[in-house]
Amino acid sequence: QVQLVESGGGLVQPGGSLRLSCAASGIIFSDVNMNWYRQAPGKQRELVATITSNSNTNYADSVKGRFTISRVNAERVVYLQMNSLKPEDTAVYYCNTVLRYLYYWGQGTQVTVSS
Repeated sequence: QVQLVESGGGLVQPGGSLRLSCAASGIIFSDVNMNWYRQAPGKQRELVATITSNSNTNYADSVKGRFTISRVNAERVVYLQMNSLKPEDTAVYYCNTVLRYLYYWGQGTQVTVSS
């Protein structure tokens, strides 16, 4: 059974930083691509960052240069380091992977950027 558990969200002031973590189980972690999505109130869920099994990365234009996705296969964890946070980054952040065309999601972690 695939399980993804996020942590690390919270309240931060504009310009601040947070690091999100996602612990995975039930999969051969090193073989899969991992994604971070976010969903702000009243908006559709959007893809923020991807890291492939080979650790190639891709980012949404809105977070390029500010966010960094990384993974530690031995620990089955994927991270999202978020710097220079803006109020528009406020959202619930979800960890995701896709296996055999099925989407698996964590429960989400709230990130609020506000002064």
